[in-house]
Amino acid sequence: MAQRKSASNRKYGKAAGKSVKSAIDRKKKGTLKSGRGGKGGTVKSRKQAIAIGLSEARKKARKSLARRQRSRKLPP
Repeated sequence: MAQRKSASNRKYGKAAGKSVKSAIDRKKKGTLKSGRGGKGGTVKSRKQAIAIGLSEARKKARKSLARRQRSRKLPP
């Protein structure tokens, strides 16, 4: 069987990946804080660290997907 070459459609850019990596490193050090201005508690979860890294990447206008909007049902 021939191996299939996977298409390289990156979901996030390299710069966004770097900001996620730095957020995870800060979580490991224990310096990553949650909330506006870092006034919340220390981040414990890996998923939360990834979400914070992607959020920072969005603020710096790096290639990352926009947040998903919830669809609202219109009143009848």
